[in-house]
Amino acid sequence: MDIRIGIANSPREINFESAQSAAEIQAVVSDALTSDAKFVSLSDNKGKVYLVPTLSLAYLEIGSDTSRRVGFVS
Repeated sequence: MDIRIGIANSPREINFESAQSAAEIQAVVSDALTSDAKFVSLSDNKGKVYLVPTLSLAYLEIGSDTSRRVGFVS
């Protein structure tokens, strides 16, 4: 799952791939926002953990489960 996180007042965004499903990621983020948690915690395929402050979370884009095709199509 490709994840893109936008940070408020920052020109850059965080991009990473996660093994979690779209529903799991959505549940984690919505739970953090509704429970007034200080951070959203997400992990990538390599085991890195990303802690994003909920106050500076501008947007979260969750990619599709399908992989991109590589090569030529005739």
